[in-house]
Order: sequence, then C-alpha cells, then structure tokens
Amino acid sequence: MIKFADETTITVSSGNGGNGCVAFRREAHVPLGGPSGGDGGRGGDVVFEVRRNLRTLAHIRYAKHYKAKSGQDGMGSNKHGSDGDDVVIALPPGSVIMSAETGEVLKDFGKAPEGRWVYLRGGNGGWGNVHFKSSVNQAPRNALPGKPGESVELRIELQLMADIGFVGFPNAGKSSLLDRFTNARPKIAPYPFTTKIPNLGVLSVADRDIILADIPGIIEGAHEGAGLGIRFLKHISRTAALAFLIDLSDDGFLDAFRVLLGELEGFSAELARKPRVVIGTKLDLPETEGRLALLAEALPGERVVGLSTYSGEGLEPLSREFLRFVADAEKPGDRDPWTGAPL
Repeated sequence: MIKFADETTITVSSGNGGNGCVAFRREAHVPLGGPSGGDGGRGGDVVFEVRRNLRTLAHIRYAKHYKAKSGQDGMGSNKHGSDGDDVVIALPPGSVIMSAETGEVLKDFGKAPEGRWVYLRGGNGGWGNVHFKSSVNQAPRNALPGKPGESVELRIELQLMADIGFVGFPNAGKSSLLDRFTNARPKIAPYPFTTKIPNLGVLSVADRDIILADIPGIIEGAHEGAGLGIRFLKHISRTAALAFLIDLSDDGFLDAFRVLLGELEGFSAELARKPRVVIGTKLDLPETEGRLALLAEALPGERVVGLSTYSGEGLEPLSREFLRFVADAEKPGDRDPWTGAPL
C-alpha cells in the first residue's frame, strides 16, 4: 500500500506525575523535626499547535510515539518536584485529529485554523508525607504516588486548505495550469496519473494570494475507490470553488463534465454544489478547433471558458474568475474585486 504524507497514525502519551516524598526535618536545633516530604511534580501535557509554515504531515510520519516528560519526584525540606515538560506537536492548517480506534473526530483545525489545543493532561503529582501529619500521627511515613499519564493512538489527516480545487481526468491539463499560474512546479508529463499527491500553488491576483489545489486525476468510479479513489477528493472539500478541466483534444470531451460531476456527487453532494467554472483546455491544438463552442452548447447554465497553457490564451480572464469566487466566499459585495467597479 502506498503511503502519502497527508495521513499518518501516531501514539501520544502525557507524562506521569512525580511521586510524593517521605522525609523528615533533621536540623541539629530541631531534635524532633516533623515530616518534610515535598509533593511530586505534575506530568507534562500533550499539546497540538497549528503552524502556518507547515504544508504537509511529513515531519511526523516517522516519529510514531510522542511522550511528554514525567514530573519529578518530591524531595525533602518540602521541595516540590519540577513539572514535566509538555510535548508539543506542530501541525499544518487543515489537519484533522481522530481516534484511531473509533474514527471519531476529536479536533478539526480546518474549522479552528490557529492556536493550541491541550489534548491529554499530565498526571498529578503525589502528595508528600507532610500532608499526612495529624494530632495522632506526628511522623507519617506514607506518601502518595503520582498519577499515571494517558496514552492514545490517533490518526492525523491533512485536508488541504485551498481556494480553488482543480477537478479533471488524468492528463486534462491540471498540473500544466498550476505550473503556468504559480511556482508550484508539479510533475508534468503526457501520460495518465503523473500527479500522485496533491499539489498546492499560489496565484497572485490584484494583491490577493489565491491558493490552488491540483489533485490526482479522477477516473470513473473514484468515489467508490477506483484509481486513487476518495483519498484525494477530500482535499477539495473546503475550497471556495471548483474548476472542472475538460481536455478538448479528447474525443469524449462532451461527456467528461457529466462523469466528473457524478463522481463528486457520489462522494459528497455538498462538494458537487460548490460554485464552479468549466474550463476547456488545449485550445492551441488543431484538433480542438470549434470544440469549445460545442462544450458550451452542451452545458447550458454552466460558466464555460477556454484556455491554452501553451499560448497563454484565456489565462487572464480565468484569473479574474478565480478572484471573484474567492471574494464571494469571503465577503460578498456589490463591487467587482478585480476592477473595484460597481457590478
């Protein structure tokens, strides 16, 4: 089974509490010194922290166990043991933390993309014998052990945070478009399934950065696990809009949108209802002449545009389209976000 950097399983453990101490005062001027055993320190917590400089889960794929430090045992002279250090696990925005056993979502950093989350608390430190002194027991010789920490196996998934998600069959031109718009530099070759992992790129338009996501090509039956399956469809579930790329040089171009939309509907009806634009690609090829008009005629009610990543035709209008999608998702208004002119 191929492993991808967007999903991993780890075990996390909070620290044990330190043990309480049994000790007595032994100063020369205090011949009958009482108990002086200090408390144990508290165990460290397991903390997850979102860091925006991270883009994948590659940094935690190989360290499978994260354990906080245990608290120090208490000491004589009423000295409290030091608390154990927390273990802090850095995650990229869009990470989802789930129980490996039940699949229950414990924390979704897509809905709360910043900050820290304390998941497991460390064990409390045990009491030293100073707490057990009473009128009938002036020299207690008992103390409490520290409370043990907890250990849990978790599954971490990364759902890429992008503004526009590219949808298309293998070799439809998604990676070429991402390469032309951004500096992502995805692998590009004229054969299916060149893209094996999702790629992100940043398109700068009118002083606005738009995150584009190119996922591996969809094939018929993807929502049921065919090809690379639903593993990557989830990565476009949080986009503001979708761009359906249709290869106009393919003789099945008129059926492509129907099949692609059907796969999305089979995976998530909400995903299939997202705002979208249909892009006819490879306008520079002689065999595509006239096919863009046929595609638009076959899809009444859909926004259909054409482009050539080779010649650059259609790239600027498409940039404006992407900007409108993002502006509408963030703050719908009554002005064109590209020109600032009233709509």
